[in-house]
Amino acid sequence: MGRLFGTDGIRGVANTPPMTAEVALAVGRATAYVFRNHNKHHHRIVIGKDTRLSGYMLENALASGIISMGVDVLLTGPMPTPGIAFTTRSMRADAGIVISASHNPYQDNGIKIFSSDGFKVSESIERQIEELVVSGKINNIRPTADKIGKAHRIDDAIGRYIELCKSTFPADLTLDGMKLVVDCANGATYKIAPTIFSELGADVRAIHCEPDGKNINDNCGSQFTRDLSIVVRKTRADAGLAFDGDGDRLIAIDEKGAEMTGDHLIAICAEKMKMRGTLGKPMVVITPMSNIGLRIALNKMGIKYKEADVGDRNVLELMQKNNITLGGEQSGHIIFRNLHTTGDGIISALQVMAAVKRRKKPLSEMARIIKVAPQQLINIDVVQKPPINSISSLKAAIARAESKLGKQGRVLIRYSGTQMLCRVMVEGPTKRLTNHIASYLADTVRKAIA
Repeated sequence: MGRLFGTDGIRGVANTPPMTAEVALAVGRATAYVFRNHNKHHHRIVIGKDTRLSGYMLENALASGIISMGVDVLLTGPMPTPGIAFTTRSMRADAGIVISASHNPYQDNGIKIFSSDGFKVSESIERQIEELVVSGKINNIRPTADKIGKAHRIDDAIGRYIELCKSTFPADLTLDGMKLVVDCANGATYKIAPTIFSELGADVRAIHCEPDGKNINDNCGSQFTRDLSIVVRKTRADAGLAFDGDGDRLIAIDEKGAEMTGDHLIAICAEKMKMRGTLGKPMVVITPMSNIGLRIALNKMGIKYKEADVGDRNVLELMQKNNITLGGEQSGHIIFRNLHTTGDGIISALQVMAAVKRRKKPLSEMARIIKVAPQQLINIDVVQKPPINSISSLKAAIARAESKLGKQGRVLIRYSGTQMLCRVMVEGPTKRLTNHIASYLADTVRKAIA
């Protein structure tokens, strides 16, 4: 079968390996077996999902596998990934499983696993599960009939998570007087996000909140903010908030319709937290994808930064290792270690809105804290992922690009850890030069491996 786990769990096209019912059944059995051996109490695993059509198939397969190993299943239904992390910890479950392919199109799906403390499981745990599945060993481990588990539905899971999110918003503030547009990407936040912001006092207009199983992330949400920008300007809203399919990312739109990436939001939150004494040590974790403008902004604020490899797991590991409170990615995946164990788009939005209320300034003005350098990101579909340095034509093209940019820019070419994509990112002194070099490098990638 080959390797199952990538940089963010198991992911692929639904109903083709590894995202088949058969594999999900085996993964459920292996996960139950591994976590059942960690503790001696009554065993339970939480399962949640986003709104993809294939979620029904995978949910039932996972649940069957877990139950067959003598472990009970707690079903939440559609729930953001950070909501499953919280529910797992809150319910004292052995583990939590999220069925989601995050920001990917509906054809894809994935499996992410959280441990009892609400953190994503370690690579060593993933390897244990993978070995049991790939080797087929899990097929020969079966409890007797009287030892199998049961399934239960947690009816109040959404309400519990809503209260967690609201508790992260300052008790002395409300969103009274604010008009917000919320884009839920037809995903897991479609019920939760509008409720939270409305209950805190905002006048909420919700868009892309009618999931049909196939429209998740379809020209909407954190990766496609055009609709959100139009509605914000049309309704004269104070801000727009865009989440991805599983609700762990946030991209914002200011009152003028301009997009604010994770870099803007990290800068705004870092300043707010430092002023209020909640940042802890003056340090933030970012990734190589973060714009040079964020680095300059943090330096001006007297905040140092450490750079982690791309991926929320890498960001969190570096945060934990150095006891850093705030970290995140340009894509909008932001982690507040003092508030949650994983990135949470809704909690991130609440922190940004709290900063707006405290400063009494429009979002566009607050965004001036960072001057973004011209940056171009191009994603290319590829059929293979050979080492970048092994592609002689691309290696030569990168050398020419870096020579032309000198110290005024940089080039970063990497493969997606969750999709068959090669990402070409270029920063430069002017938009024209940046776009020209990015197009040149993208064409080189297409000719070599597209």
